[in-house]
Amino acid sequence: MFFDTHAHLEDDKFKGDLEQVIEDIKNSDTSLVLNVGFNVEHIKRSLELSDKYDFIYSAVGLHPSDSLEADSDSYWETLYNYGKYPKVKAIGEMGLDYYWDRAPREHQKKVFVRQIDIAKELQMPIIIHDRDAHGDILEIVKNEKAGLNGGVFHAYSGSLEMAREVIKEGFFISVGGVITFQNAKKLAEVVREIPLKYLLIETDSPYLTPHPFRGKRNDPVKVKYVAEKIAEIKGITLEEVARETMKNGRELFRIEN
Repeated sequence: MFFDTHAHLEDDKFKGDLEQVIEDIKNSDTSLVLNVGFNVEHIKRSLELSDKYDFIYSAVGLHPSDSLEADSDSYWETLYNYGKYPKVKAIGEMGLDYYWDRAPREHQKKVFVRQIDIAKELQMPIIIHDRDAHGDILEIVKNEKAGLNGGVFHAYSGSLEMAREVIKEGFFISVGGVITFQNAKKLAEVVREIPLKYLLIETDSPYLTPHPFRGKRNDPVKVKYVAEKIAEIKGITLEEVARETMKNGRELFRIEN
C-alpha cells in the first residue's frame, strides 16, 4: 500500500532489533522501502539488506556531510560500480548541507556535481539532500541538468516557489514526518498546492519521526502517518494518497514487480 522512498535501516539505531523491525514492516501496510546508503560503510550495509529482503531496494551515494570521504578516483569508481547493482535504483543521497557545514562548501559542490555525472552515465535518478542551501542547490540542478533521468528532493524543506521550479527540472517532492508537526506551515502549503502526481512519501528512518511518536525512533511502518496528513491537507482519501505515491515511486525508481 505505502512506499517509503527514503529510509536508513542500516543505521546503528536499528542494530539491536533490526529483524523485529523488518518483521513489523512485513506485517504493516508498508510494502516497499528504498534504503539509502550515504557513505561506503552504509552502502555496504544497505546492499546486504536489499539482497536479503525482496521488498527493500537501495540507493547509493555520498551525503554532503561525508563528502570529504571522496578523496581519490578509486572512490568514484567504487561508487559507480555500486550503482550497477541490480537492486540499486538511484544515486544519492547527495547535495549540500549548510546547516552542519561538516565539509567546505566548495568541496560539497564538487562532490555533488560528480555524483550527478555518475547518475547521468548510469542513466539513473538522483536523490537530493538540501539543508539550508536552497539557492546553491537550485543553481547546480539547473546548470547541470540534474533531473535528466528524474530525481527527488528528499525531506523537502523549501518554499512553494522552489517546489514549482524543481518540478520543472524533472524532480519529485518527497514529504516526511515534518508534515505532521504543528509548525510545518510552509511544507503544508507545498503539499496543498503541488499536485499529488509530483509527491512521494518517506520516513527518513530513524530520523524525523512523525507525530504522535516524535522523540522516538522512526521506522518505515510510520510512513502511513505522513500519508494520512497529506490526505487531510488535500481533502482526499488515504487510499488515493497511497495509490498515487506508490505509482510515483515505482515510476521514478523503475520498480516494476
